[in-house]
Amino acid sequence: MSDVLRDVFVTGTGAVLPGERVGNDRMEDFIGRVGGRPSAVGRRALRWNGIEGRHYALTPDGAPLHSNASMCAGAVQAALDDAGLGISDLQHLGAATTQGDYLVPGHASAVQAELGAAALEAVSYQSVCASALMAAKGAWLTVRAGEADVAAACAGEFSSRWFRPEFYEGTALTDGRGRVRMEADFLRFTLSDGAGAVVMEPRPRPGGRSLKVRWIDMTSLAGRFDPCMWAGSTFADRADLKSAWSHAGPTAAHAAGAMALLQDFDLLKIVIRAWIGVWLAKVDAGRIAPDQVDHLLCHYSARSLRAEIVGLLENTAAMIPEEKWFTTLPESGNVGSASIWVMLDAFLKSGRGRPGETVLCIVPESGRAMIGFMLLEIV
Repeated sequence: MSDVLRDVFVTGTGAVLPGERVGNDRMEDFIGRVGGRPSAVGRRALRWNGIEGRHYALTPDGAPLHSNASMCAGAVQAALDDAGLGISDLQHLGAATTQGDYLVPGHASAVQAELGAAALEAVSYQSVCASALMAAKGAWLTVRAGEADVAAACAGEFSSRWFRPEFYEGTALTDGRGRVRMEADFLRFTLSDGAGAVVMEPRPRPGGRSLKVRWIDMTSLAGRFDPCMWAGSTFADRADLKSAWSHAGPTAAHAAGAMALLQDFDLLKIVIRAWIGVWLAKVDAGRIAPDQVDHLLCHYSARSLRAEIVGLLENTAAMIPEEKWFTTLPESGNVGSASIWVMLDAFLKSGRGRPGETVLCIVPESGRAMIGFMLLEIV
């Protein structure tokens, strides 16, 4: 371990978007039709989120093409290749996801095994979208402290397998006509599959473009809010951990609709304002200087949420002009925790950034009101 904190650089990025690109007209061919009929809210969800295409890690009959861990391993391998490194160089692996392949053990163990990596430090991060920056902060601090010279942070999602009809049919989430409760059905048309990764080192990549990590901040507001997006409890009892699925047992929990992924859209409107409050506080404290940000990569789940964020910011000193925003949402959809790395990989490959410019990454998470920030400088 070094006695002096080191600078840290993102030297490689990688992304895995499985299968073919699926347009809006074919979505239900992959996630299935609950009760054998088209969704009543699907078209409304797609108008709301503005997504035009996405990728699924399964076939139309529900057969998996990948695991979450194998997609993450592919993204890490791609990031290592981008950095000019091999698996044997990797010393620290941070792996993030919303829902991994196993209940136990952790996601990082599965990713390491899929990589075929020898002994290394592996750390699992489980939350929702902001878990990607949790893993990034762990990797950053590990390299910064001199405990590793090569660290990777990855994030992956296999959401589509949780959206198949069998998760809803015969449960309290469907009504007498077999229609799925909106809090569940909306998400089926919002989330998709994939993985992304970054590699960090204490020096820039020779002869190539790197990103200096200036800082990574995480802020959780879980003490103020009930869960806003969750799986493992009913809508009514989600704040009571003694009522969670593990106490009811898996069979009873499934029948009650407690196993599916759910979203409280009324609470989300309040949480958005809390996210913006954290953003404004960082501007007031001088942590973020909006006029010094050249590129903004802000994760949001829907075009309408972006509009709401802009509406809240546009009359404040915290607003960053929309021409500086970069997103992959319309092309590849909302890939949950993997979205920020899919976005960063596409941004770097687009050639938009120039040395000396800054890139601000923002990842809000509706899980229980969290938001993460990462400031990078292109070198």
